[in-house]
Amino acid sequence: MKEDKNSLPVKLSRPAQRALHNAGISKLPQLTKFSEKEIAKLHGVGPNAIVQLKKALADAGLSFAIKE
Repeated sequence: MKEDKNSLPVKLSRPAQRALHNAGISKLPQLTKFSEKEIAKLHGVGPNAIVQLKKALADAGLSFAIKE
C-alpha cells in the first residue's frame, strides 16, 4: 500500500501517534504550524519519532515551523 504524501509516517510508534492525535494533528501539513521543540515536548514523542517526522516532512517538501 502506497503511503499518502500528506499522511503521518506509518512506522511511527503508537505513543507518538496518540500524542499527535491528541494534539489534533493527523496530517503532515499540520506539523508545519509547530516547531520541532513543541512537537518533541508532547508526551510519547521521542527522538526517533522526531527523526521520522523530519524525514517525512522533508520528503513532502515541508518542514517544522521556525520559532524563536
